[in-house]
Amino acid sequence: MSVVTRREFLAGSAAAGLALLAPRFGSAAEVVNQPTSGTDLVTLGRSGIKATVLGIGTGTRGGREQRDLGQNGFTKLAREAYDRGIRYIDTADAYMMHMFVRFALEELPREELFIQSKTRAKHPEVAKADIERFRRELQTDYIDSLLMHCMSTETWPTDMRPVMDVLSEAKQKGQVRAVGISCHGLPPVVASIDVDWIDIQLARINPFGRMMDGKPEEVAPLLKKMHQKGRGVIGMKIYGENGLESREQRLESLKYVLGLGCVDAFTIGFSDVKQIDETLALIKEASG
Repeated sequence: MSVVTRREFLAGSAAAGLALLAPRFGSAAEVVNQPTSGTDLVTLGRSGIKATVLGIGTGTRGGREQRDLGQNGFTKLAREAYDRGIRYIDTADAYMMHMFVRFALEELPREELFIQSKTRAKHPEVAKADIERFRRELQTDYIDSLLMHCMSTETWPTDMRPVMDVLSEAKQKGQVRAVGISCHGLPPVVASIDVDWIDIQLARINPFGRMMDGKPEEVAPLLKKMHQKGRGVIGMKIYGENGLESREQRLESLKYVLGLGCVDAFTIGFSDVKQIDETLALIKEASG
């Protein structure tokens, strides 16, 4: 198995001004339009936020797979990912991983990291409380991307407006840098197309239809429309839930997702550094 050589990551400029204003990666860090590596930096749509193509997911089987590593095991995994150049970590309140992430990222340069979390709040006051709790649990002044988790009905743009307003206010205050959604089901994905409030869309996509909101041929055109509207599109379930059956299938999935031209980055849940190394090698192969 090929192992990706450790590459030096050029640090971004430090935060300036108000403490709650989030720093961005420095201009010295190269941002690419057509990534060929999982550690390449990409810009997530009109948000202007930068993330590495590959993100470390923490929600495999609801987060159980990552929690079962224990704090020391997960910290080792996250630090190995960082050493390889990965700067994106994806989590959620539902995964019960915030404290794991906090200690895993302790002492790493905050301005280099893209941290995404998700709230299940259905009431604005709960959303406000979640934002404060998430920042405290993650030990950060700001969350790079905060999503409303698992929208499941086509009426969510109306039903969730009070929570959306809370997230917008938090964005204005610098407590979060970008807002968006993840969906469960095709109707809420379709309903999201014309919702300009969304900065970042987290979407389930792979060529096999595993754990997806619809068939690949149904979902892919929707993601392209989102991307055309300037939305940052982040893929998940690239390997389904179980990592697929073979290296060949994982390569096929990565070729498909990267070939769509509308998925800026993607998150994959890992439990072993060998899986990270394989995926980094596969991304290079898929992009070749």
